[in-house]
Amino acid sequence: MDVKLHDIGEGMHEAEILYYFVKKGDFVKNDAPLVEVQTDKMTAELTAPAEGVIEEIKYDVGDVIEVGTTILTMRSEQKQSSKEPVLAGQAAGTETNQSSGPRNFNWELPSTRVKASPHTRRIAREQGIKIEDVKGTGKGGRILDEDIFAFMEAQSNPSPVKEEEEVKKQPPVERAGQQQTIPFRGRRKQIAKKMTQSLYTAPHVTHFDEVDMTEVLKLKDQLKKGTDRRPGVQVSVAAFFIKALQLSLKEFPIFNSKLDEEKGEILLESSYNIGLATGTDEGLIVPVLKNVENLSLIDIHKQMKDLTKKAVDNKLSGHDLRGGTFTISNVGPMGSTGATPILNYPETGLMAFHKTKKMPVVIDDEIVIRQMMNVTLTFDHRVADGSQSVAFTNRFIDYIENPYEMLIELI
Repeated sequence: MDVKLHDIGEGMHEAEILYYFVKKGDFVKNDAPLVEVQTDKMTAELTAPAEGVIEEIKYDVGDVIEVGTTILTMRSEQKQSSKEPVLAGQAAGTETNQSSGPRNFNWELPSTRVKASPHTRRIAREQGIKIEDVKGTGKGGRILDEDIFAFMEAQSNPSPVKEEEEVKKQPPVERAGQQQTIPFRGRRKQIAKKMTQSLYTAPHVTHFDEVDMTEVLKLKDQLKKGTDRRPGVQVSVAAFFIKALQLSLKEFPIFNSKLDEEKGEILLESSYNIGLATGTDEGLIVPVLKNVENLSLIDIHKQMKDLTKKAVDNKLSGHDLRGGTFTISNVGPMGSTGATPILNYPETGLMAFHKTKKMPVVIDDEIVIRQMMNVTLTFDHRVADGSQSVAFTNRFIDYIENPYEMLIELI
């Protein structure tokens, strides 16, 4: 039987082969992992469709193949003939029995697997480095690409003590600078392809504005403190952003749309599925918060937190990544004060939220200190115009500056 690359994500056309769990001649059980692949959105394992023996592996690690391509072939056999012993046990160095097939084969993966992406593991393999020897500097001890290169640097250079002894024995020698390279593959390459497609397909326009965050921050703090009758609840500022956006998109549906040039029509989406641009060790990824119109602020906060954690832990499913209608990028916590983001094509709009800081503002001819934030709206100028973007952004600002209006809309 043929094991093919199937569509494991919306809009997926190709994937890179990262790692094989099997080799030719191996006997595998149903649903055992066969190969790990990287699409433009996620890393996934393809599993065995049935019990059988690996006959042929058609592509090498690092090859990029299209959906529908046969990656490897298997021979499925329920019972083995006494004249044809199974070779899997021999290949794995285990006992075999000609009448009953292989036995004592260990199907389990190592229980103490280090934290590292498939891309990082491949770099270590290609450089002949045992990844267990590398100390990770990422979140939770996760091993990053940079950790592999630092380990290589430490291995190639002498220790400070030995270097000092060598200096005493020999005259100073000028060292040539060492250059390092990072393979341009996997998610990084897929991100580049998608960004290029978006930038050269949709004419981008970015509208800049500012929002007075004072009132929404007060409401957030009030909810956190609670009252004598009700315990406090945690609601992130981003949850207010998402709800305000959903209500604004309802009034300006053109920004919750996608252009189909072949059909000559603009599809106005009926649901409000907000993509959450999330930075991870492997690069940018956009999990999708579905049906925001049906979610409360608390629901939005909880689901957004769960999706972000799954993104960082590289545990997103295809369902988590499909169906987005509008994307947000919350870069304020990182200190950003402004940007011109690239659209998450084929969506029409993307809003970015930047750093909030105290500033003097004139209100009723008096100078007061307010919490101000820059906001940017990038949109596809084929679908929407500048006047619409200003009106849409102004409506969003109204909701944030007067957050109790959102509560009225929720009744």
